[in-house]
Amino acid sequence: MTERPTDGPRHLLRAADIEALPERRHQHQFNDNAVRLTRTLGDAAGLERIGIHLVRLAPGRDSTQHHYHDADEEFLYVISGRGVARIGDEAFEVGPGDFMGFPAPSPAHSLSNPFDEDLVYLMGGERNVVDAVHYPLIRRTMLKGPEGRRWVGWDDLFPLP
Repeated sequence: MTERPTDGPRHLLRAADIEALPERRHQHQFNDNAVRLTRTLGDAAGLERIGIHLVRLAPGRDSTQHHYHDADEEFLYVISGRGVARIGDEAFEVGPGDFMGFPAPSPAHSLSNPFDEDLVYLMGGERNVVDAVHYPLIRRTMLKGPEGRRWVGWDDLFPLP
């Protein structure tokens, strides 16, 4: 059996490789309580069009601000712990083996961990250059494009004739 190269993309990530990846703190720009600790598997494997992340959500934390995308599809697969998934206006307790898939567009969704143990899940999604992400509870939209990311409040939008 051959060993994988030590430089460049690693198309096979062993458990030890994943454990050695840095766990980065990611705080959502619109939710101070949304703090994820993330290992980025997709980049380590050389993926460019989809992002795959191993995420740990500490007790009491949210994963994101309740949102939905116009272009990027995304998914979550729970590995360990429990959480509460909000999908549209409904809430569901989720645990190991549960899967959530969100086509674009989909109902707004978010995940929180109100329990006493870490929630660990695999999260993935597309990396389209252009996307609009809508946050209905705070009435904002983030626009992602080649120039970067910008947001607008819904109260500042006006209909065109």
